[in-house]
Amino acid sequence: MDDVDRKLVALLRADSRESASALAAKLKVSRGTVQNRLERLIARGVIQGFTIKTRPELEAQRVRAMMCIAIEGERSGAVVKALRGFPEVAAIHTTNGRWDLVAELDTGSLSEFSGALDRIREIEGIASTETSILLATQKM
Repeated sequence: MDDVDRKLVALLRADSRESASALAAKLKVSRGTVQNRLERLIARGVIQGFTIKTRPELEAQRVRAMMCIAIEGERSGAVVKALRGFPEVAAIHTTNGRWDLVAELDTGSLSEFSGALDRIREIEGIASTETSILLATQKM
């Protein structure tokens, strides 16, 4: 990725609905250049998809959390594979320090959240967990 690709990705992160013409004007390149670069970034897997953001108050019942996970021995691969099977797990991150993994959880209600925690904690190879519910998100 060159500087134009990085700027294009940054603009799309801010507003993935922005038109190719508007992106081209901001990047000072042609519309065709933007379209070609987008196609190339998608084909190479740099851009894996587009999504939407909703106002938090529209989904007041959703429960989002970060679950820190300590793994027994060399079971990281098996634990990650098991976590991928949970629709409540939005992302999995490896990390350093006390915890081996951090899982982002996103559920539709507190009861779904509780059930997901119980099922995740039963995964063979998980030694311990610590979960923090995300109460509010500050706009950047």
